[in-house]
Amino acid sequence: MTAFSPSDLLLLLPELLVIAAACVVLVLDPVLPSHLKDGLAWLSLGTLAVCMGLISSQMGHPASAFGGMVAIDMYACFWKLLLCAVAGLTVLLSYSYLKEERLYFSEYYAFVLLSLCGMMVMVSATDLLAIYLGTELMSLSLYVLAGLKRTEPRSLEASAKYFVLGAFSSGILLYGISLLYGATGSTRLPAIADAVAGRSLDDPLLLFATILLAVGFAFKLAVVPFHMWTPDVYQGAPTSVTAFMAVASKAASFGAFLRVFAEGLSGLRTDWSMIFLLLCIATLVLGNVVALVQTNVKRMLAYSSIAHAGYALIGVVATGRMGASGDSAHGISSVLLYLALYTFMTFGAFAIVAMLRKGSLEGEEIEDFTGLAKRQPVAALLMLLFMVSLAGIPPTAGFIGKFYVFMAAVEAGMTWLAVLALVFAAVSAYYYLRLVLVMYMREPASITADSPRLVLSPTLSIVLACAVAGVVIFGIYPDPLIQLAAQATLPLK
Repeated sequence: MTAFSPSDLLLLLPELLVIAAACVVLVLDPVLPSHLKDGLAWLSLGTLAVCMGLISSQMGHPASAFGGMVAIDMYACFWKLLLCAVAGLTVLLSYSYLKEERLYFSEYYAFVLLSLCGMMVMVSATDLLAIYLGTELMSLSLYVLAGLKRTEPRSLEASAKYFVLGAFSSGILLYGISLLYGATGSTRLPAIADAVAGRSLDDPLLLFATILLAVGFAFKLAVVPFHMWTPDVYQGAPTSVTAFMAVASKAASFGAFLRVFAEGLSGLRTDWSMIFLLLCIATLVLGNVVALVQTNVKRMLAYSSIAHAGYALIGVVATGRMGASGDSAHGISSVLLYLALYTFMTFGAFAIVAMLRKGSLEGEEIEDFTGLAKRQPVAALLMLLFMVSLAGIPPTAGFIGKFYVFMAAVEAGMTWLAVLALVFAAVSAYYYLRLVLVMYMREPASITADSPRLVLSPTLSIVLACAVAGVVIFGIYPDPLIQLAAQATLPLK
């Protein structure tokens, strides 16, 4: 049986606070008068701030809880800090966006917190069943959030597609876990690592288990060919939810995915690196090529996020190729660094899309950005910065992220992969800079007295300020984040 002590609850205090705050929001929502319901957003923010303080205090003090099922290490703390920060930015972004969309659902914040709790469990659990439970808590909450715009068929369609395909992938993931349990006799990652040491995928049971686990996680990561849900869900979901999914869901999925494969299946890294090499190449090609023909900004950013998952997979493949010797830690740390930097530029881009949602203006089509430099020069300048960073042009954070994953590939002896990724990074510059061209090189439609005025709310200003600071500061001086990612990497056997 799993050993338990009251001190385990103290180690999981951040997760317990998040789940408690979600329950409080759900309880208070029906009883509070309308003019006080905005306080639930600030309650959520306060909880997230306290959680970040607790997580920061746990860094540098590794421990385990529930008999080793949960690890409180630098790796888990890195991800949990990032996820809490993204959840906080989501609440701030949603504060004004939900009012503009006339979505007066205070339980929205509860589902954001519930999803966050699942993500925090995913990145810290060292047991496959605990990881699966965290994944389900995250996914079920996101299914609800994606269909929040109940009066729009597009939003309901997004939620339905996400639910059906998500349930299918969860079944595949659980089947892979059961096969791996049959092959190794345990669901604990350290025990699995010991059981597979010295073995290879010549064992059919181990082969099928690894493939099913890869497929299950590939859906959550939105890599090709398991990406089909991403464009429709990103387009149909409320923009604030899309931003949360594009950043937090992807980060948590990578966090759990890396722990399972780099820690639990580290003895098979030479074999699984070939699987992810094929997925990486397919994702880079399709994500960037299909994004070229998109006319909807949210769909374009969806395919962009697929392509960025491909760039992050370069670090995963490099980890498998370098093995436990030499600079193998650079592969994992490059993934951590890439996804942390990806957070700022992607969230900032979606924040601008949400900002353009005024009156009858959706702000989602590329044509909606026509002449934005003259209508709203600050918004155009910020979108320019985020597009340049997503394209990986120096001196922005996007360049630093791509540079380190490309260097990981070179150190692993796969210079050709780095060159291939660089070619498609150049391709991506076309669809990012096409949006810039529309903003700066085309004349806006005539502005009348009835035209919607863009007003930058205080909460949205904070979100954009954080995004800009991350893109600019870490593009010029990335050393603190690089050092933190290096310290948070997983040890390989």
